[in-house]
Amino acid sequence: MDLLAFEMRRRAGEEERSLIDALPEILAGTDADGGSERTTLSKVLPIDPPAHAATGRRWVDRALSDDFLTHLPGIEDAELENIQAALTEVEGEVSQQRRGVYEAHELIQAELIRRYREGLASVDELLKPG
Repeated sequence: MDLLAFEMRRRAGEEERSLIDALPEILAGTDADGGSERTTLSKVLPIDPPAHAATGRRWVDRALSDDFLTHLPGIEDAELENIQAALTEVEGEVSQQRRGVYEAHELIQAELIRRYREGLASVDELLKPG
């Protein structure tokens, strides 16, 4: 999303740098003044991301293939806008799914705390050999 936004600003004449020149700044999530553009998550779940299955099955995988950056300057404006709109939609869906995961995590955590406080569960019982 940030790469596409930069490219669109460059094409509109709002940026004079090349994408390659701005890449470190874009990937770091900082603006031209060094300030952070991104917000950080308020909670961090101790979960490693799953290994990705074969790529290329989802629309996003096809649109943003490994050589996407090399083709970015040659993509027509209308197609670039379509890609950005689709990525914005996918980002919203992922954010909604992420919220669901956080809500489920909080419910499970609250239930575990309740059980330990009320004496319904014990760490010692969980650690006993089977």
